[in-house]
Amino acid sequence: MTDTHDPLHDDRGNNDASIVKPGGGGLHVADNSGTRPAPRLTDAFLVGEGMVGGYGRGPSILNGCTIAAEKGQIAVIVGPNGAGKSTAMKAVFGMLDLRQGSVRLNGEDITRLSPQARVAKGMAFVPQVRNIFASMTVEENLEMGAFLRRDDIRGTIEQIYDLFPILKAKRRQPAGELSGGQRQQVAVGRALMTQPSVLMLDEPTAGVSPIVMDELFDRIIEVARQGITILMVEQNARQALEIADRGYVLVQGGNAFTGTGKELLADPQVRKSFLGG
Repeated sequence: MTDTHDPLHDDRGNNDASIVKPGGGGLHVADNSGTRPAPRLTDAFLVGEGMVGGYGRGPSILNGCTIAAEKGQIAVIVGPNGAGKSTAMKAVFGMLDLRQGSVRLNGEDITRLSPQARVAKGMAFVPQVRNIFASMTVEENLEMGAFLRRDDIRGTIEQIYDLFPILKAKRRQPAGELSGGQRQQVAVGRALMTQPSVLMLDEPTAGVSPIVMDELFDRIIEVARQGITILMVEQNARQALEIADRGYVLVQGGNAFTGTGKELLADPQVRKSFLGG
């Protein structure tokens, strides 16, 4: 993980090139009456565009939503329960077949690739639950994350320990004995062992204390500053949008609001409907 931090991007949340057009930046409010055309995109590094899909032969959960992020950005998906947030994440990672729409990574259409093939292309996914090997030690979990690599992984392990110092202290301890926040650090660290260009996190702060949540968000910011694109689903919407370069509010599987994190936090309608006023 090479440090490509740009000091101009210290103030995360309203410093990115606009994804939504026309007119550059600014809040995009989708038309929720009937069909909703997807926002027009720049050639973002990661794009899930006009995604429609569900599980098996069931009804569509995603109804034309579009999620995009540039390299090194933090993109956050928020919304009410049942809005399709985690489904959108899984669609981008290839865990359900799209009925319409496409997924592109660095300009390449990866819509038909399996999740395993997307890992080989540089994507890493951390699910909300069952995301560690509980009986294995912390270090063994990290080693499992490097299963596709054939080079020396020791340098990457040390980078993970620099990012999460507590893991080095507990490297010989079974991961299942750790606290909830420490287990999340193991899960994120194992994903980073693949040296991804995209890190996808499904509810990374679920069940942890506010202090641990802030620490995890700080580490996520550090990862993004190294040029890794972050796509994250979060229930703690206000806190997540505070660190977000791009924010997506989903309702019924479609884009309700799209903008920078700061724009969404400042919008009265978003605050009233999704952030508790």
